[in-house]
Amino acid sequence: MLGSKRSRRRVTTALAGFGLLLTGAAVQVGASAPAQAATTHRVLFDNAHAETAGNADWVISTSQPDPLGQNANPQSETDWTGALSSWGVALQKTGNYSLKTLPSGQSLTYGGSSAQDLSNFDELVLPEPNTMFSAAEKTAIMNFVKNGGGLFIISDHTGADRNNDGNDAVEILNDLMTNNGVDNTDPFGFSIDSLDISSGYPAAISDSTDPVLNGSFGKVTKSLFADGTTATLKPADNAAVKGLVYRSGYSGNTGAFFLTSTFGSGRVAFWGDSSPIDDGTGSSGNTLYDGWNDTGATNAALALNATAWLAGDGGTSGGGGGTGGGGTGTCTAGQLLGNNGFESGNTTWSASSKVITNAAAESAHSGSYYAWLDGYGTATTNTLSQSVAVPAGCTSAKLSFYLHVDTAETSTTTAYDTLKVQVLNGSGTVLGTLATYSNLNAGSGYTQRSFDLSGYAGQNVTLQFTGTEGSKYQTSFVVDDTALNVS
Repeated sequence: MLGSKRSRRRVTTALAGFGLLLTGAAVQVGASAPAQAATTHRVLFDNAHAETAGNADWVISTSQPDPLGQNANPQSETDWTGALSSWGVALQKTGNYSLKTLPSGQSLTYGGSSAQDLSNFDELVLPEPNTMFSAAEKTAIMNFVKNGGGLFIISDHTGADRNNDGNDAVEILNDLMTNNGVDNTDPFGFSIDSLDISSGYPAAISDSTDPVLNGSFGKVTKSLFADGTTATLKPADNAAVKGLVYRSGYSGNTGAFFLTSTFGSGRVAFWGDSSPIDDGTGSSGNTLYDGWNDTGATNAALALNATAWLAGDGGTSGGGGGTGGGGTGTCTAGQLLGNNGFESGNTTWSASSKVITNAAAESAHSGSYYAWLDGYGTATTNTLSQSVAVPAGCTSAKLSFYLHVDTAETSTTTAYDTLKVQVLNGSGTVLGTLATYSNLNAGSGYTQRSFDLSGYAGQNVTLQFTGTEGSKYQTSFVVDDTALNVS
């Protein structure tokens, strides 16, 4: 087809100067300022309580305590071995996380000298524990949270006693919350129900401001029941407790499948099933289920957003408290966009078909994947977007990305094809147009573009690229290596 780029060989041209529209005024962007150094969030995954018993395989890697010993630069879930490898790899690829595992045979401690002592971490993940925590471990966990740590509790259905020791995750986790030596009076404001709910896709509540439901890794709409349970909320015991995802037909204080809360200076999240975090891969011989990539749910975004929030990113969720975050007026320096180099493929971003690609007809700025909008030589509109919470306490918020434009258009005066870079609110209303590029900006190679988003601090916004192509000659808008650095 005349003017089509997608169906013929690549034509490379140079990217010339560009026009920038920012808050209605034309401005010139000079050299990009150096990116802010990202905060490293330290997360410890527990594997000291039979998390690999039976068919369970709840580890990010078989290399423990350090998954980097298996692969120091993982790019796909199979680079690390474990049913939680997708979770671990997704965090590792952001460059903002340091991940470790507490190996079998060790104990959870707080205030000790071990490298895996909780004092060295921002967050603890308990992925369906199947042995009871000792009295000392329960005290350590509670003091860790009370003093500002994040705790991610993942249960399973009642009766899921994978090592046949007489205790399942429901009993073990309820015991932690009621018999811990620090606060035995329902400190988190919920209890786990003794249920086995076989299947379903529980829906998230409507709350465009919640950082777990609308975090940097994507918008959460539904999760997954594949034999799981729920929790009963007790706001009289802890007013911060908040249900985010509910079993169909339930709301309020009953049937919460995913919830958040706080305790002291720390944050807590609960999930009622381990299947949503299962990526279907693991050690040989395990029967696993790929809930992470289940297309009927947004489990990956939920797990990753919650991890970020618990580690100190994002705003407040629930009634208050917590560390860091936009709602508290504090700022944790870091890079907020998920899958920012597109190397995880078609995840985190909302994109038109075939926009996120590793096709050979164009090339990435780095890695293998990039976002390619338009390039068909027919009337086409492509979009690429991601929602993100800009923390209120951050005085600097800089959006940057690399852009390459090539075109078959011959005009040097008329913008037939355009790419708009815009900021939207939760209702889809355009809050501002950062820039408009066109076929007139065509050229060779990538150029980095940078914009000040500090004016959106304290807001949950959507960053959207919209490519609109005319009916005759192709123009390709190629985006890679995005970032939203805050400090």
